Amino acid sequence: MRTFVALDVPEDLKSQLAVQQFLLPIPRKVARDQFHITLAFMGDLPDAALEALDEGLTALRMRTFELSLSGFGLFGKARPNAVWAAVAPSKPLSRLHAKVARAGRLAGAKIPARNFTPHITLGRFAPMGMEEAAPLERAVIAGAGFRAGPWEVAEMLLYHSTLTADGPRYDVLARYPLAG
Repeated sequence: MRTFVALDVPEDLKSQLAVQQFLLPIPRKVARDQFHITLAFMGDLPDAALEALDEGLTALRMRTFELSLSGFGLFGKARPNAVWAAVAPSKPLSRLHAKVARAGRLAGAKIPARNFTPHITLGRFAPMGMEEAAPLERAVIAGAGFRAGPWEVAEMLLYHSTLTADGPRYDVLARYPLAG
């Protein structure tokens, strides 16, 4: 089962992000009900590994904390293929990411060691050439002053990801509350 652990986004923030999607020239937008902040992608896990992951996430302890958004970014460097809203730097979020990744690795997930870039994906599309990407790059730069939040993070979710012709679909498998 293809899974990942993420944070949900409050409805008022989803509304603000949907407005930003409208303002940005994004060729293929992510549906607002799919907005989330991925903590760690676990990949395809067999049932035994899912059970071990569930135990690890259930045992994870951390206080609630606040997050906010600050600006936009692009993935794909010279040939952008995704636009996202940036999560403002947060030490508690970085600690939570490290704890979730450790729980995943202990359960058997192959989580690559790479820099954690917390974000909410607003659009995914085929890689663009320089000329095609220029309007989107200008809009992302112009949106550098975008701010939203803060909101309190009180739980994390385990999602099942199903790839479809219309893009991925995410279903919640389990919820893990953080300590208050």
